[in-house]
Amino acid sequence: MSAPTTTAGAEPMTHRRTLEALSGLLLVLFVALLSSTVVSTALPKIIGALNGSQTQYTWVVTATLLTATATTPIWGKLADLFSKKLLIQLAIVVFLLGSIVAGFSQSAGQLIAARAFQGIGVGGLQALVQVAIAAMIPPRERGRYNGYLGGVMALATVGGPLLGGLIVDTSWLGWRWCFFVGVPVAIIALVLLQATLKLPVVRRDNVKIDYLGSALIAAGVSVLLIWISFVDNSFDWVSWQTAAMVGGSVILLALAVLVEKRAAEPVVPLNIIRERTTALAILGSLAVGMAMFGGSVFLGQYFQIGRGYSPTEAGLLTIPMMGGVLISSIVAGRLITKSGQIKPYIVFGSIVLVVGFALLGMIDHETSLYIIGGAMFLVGVGVGTTMQNLVLAVQNTVSLKDIGAASSSVAFFRSLGGTIGVSVLGAVLARRVADQMTHDLAAAGVPTSGAGETSNLNLAALPDAIQNIVRAAYGDATGHIFLISAVIAVVGVIAAVALKPVTLRTSIDLPDSVRSAAVAADAVDG
Repeated sequence: MSAPTTTAGAEPMTHRRTLEALSGLLLVLFVALLSSTVVSTALPKIIGALNGSQTQYTWVVTATLLTATATTPIWGKLADLFSKKLLIQLAIVVFLLGSIVAGFSQSAGQLIAARAFQGIGVGGLQALVQVAIAAMIPPRERGRYNGYLGGVMALATVGGPLLGGLIVDTSWLGWRWCFFVGVPVAIIALVLLQATLKLPVVRRDNVKIDYLGSALIAAGVSVLLIWISFVDNSFDWVSWQTAAMVGGSVILLALAVLVEKRAAEPVVPLNIIRERTTALAILGSLAVGMAMFGGSVFLGQYFQIGRGYSPTEAGLLTIPMMGGVLISSIVAGRLITKSGQIKPYIVFGSIVLVVGFALLGMIDHETSLYIIGGAMFLVGVGVGTTMQNLVLAVQNTVSLKDIGAASSSVAFFRSLGGTIGVSVLGAVLARRVADQMTHDLAAAGVPTSGAGETSNLNLAALPDAIQNIVRAAYGDATGHIFLISAVIAVVGVIAAVALKPVTLRTSIDLPDSVRSAAVAADAVDG
């Protein structure tokens, strides 16, 4: 058994107490991940039932990522100012309300709005779980516990698609239960946290929350993503709409930087993200987020629309990727705890991620499932050895008082990368599918308006000849977006290689000498 973990002003936490506290946090993480994965394989049927478009398909995912991205740094900063436990419980309540509203949606637009609200809670959960764990466990020991995180990630990402597939394939349940199913799990997590999570509350006077900076960041990112989703479809690349949206986004984000420089309690502390390890981890997380979310979110659609499998079968077919996440996160976590070295595993994972996506970039609607499964396993290994460890590398460099802002900054940019990735790759996919379908329909002598008002994703309502054309279009176009993911992931390799080799510390907080030096440096900079 490892030595009890300690922090200034707190009782030592034994391994048993740590595991008890982790139980609620891991269930919270499971709920947050389940909200996305349970929908992944069911989404083609959901959007088909609501008669939605490919753009709306993308925005059901993007809406959650967008609001999660915009609110993550706010939650993280609040965690440095108020009770971490209370904030986690508040995030769960927001998530619960969003899930219930999403389940009762009557149109694709309503579903997108509900998912956007749900994303506010997801943003809190994905930031605060990391923050709470960092407040309990030293970085050196955290590598071992990352194995538990990896296990929960794998369970949610394997079980979610399977559960979602079973729900939509079961006539007496229906797709709405994809959103309702997380409600009882979230309630259990809420009760479990109340009983098991004991964290010291650091109360500060004259707290100032950077509302203006938060609003400017959210607005700037939102405008940019809306432009990405509609450019080259609703308007041209060179148009007044492009100029207005891109220019407006740049201005808003530039103003956000100015506000963050002057804010007493910036939501994204520039002095932290300018530090070499944090900056490189952010760059790596941005690339991993773009590649991982942007690529994997369309796998369920590929298997169902491009290959003709049921939602349940599509969930089963994603198991190789999740197996890679589970195995690599556990193995890497143990090795990191033993050696204290983290850079070699991040470099290895980022390279494997590129290789996996490059292999997926060669698929079409007839590629062998064995090849696809092997490529997905490599992608899973890459994700399992990079995603959590990039956060750990940053947490190792900052004091406990800044752990919330630092952790949420990495989560923010990873979510931002994922949001941009889903939007960009979704727009590329929609464009290539539309072009190929127009060509193939014309070659088959079928008018391009032959499907009438029926969504292309509602295959059951389309004639057989058009179904085959739609399947081929989606199956062939998906490989192209994975190839783009591989190119994006190369940036993660560059960032990983540039990381400074460090040995993880064995204390929860920075040693007094290091912390004093950091305070002095901040005073000089100020």
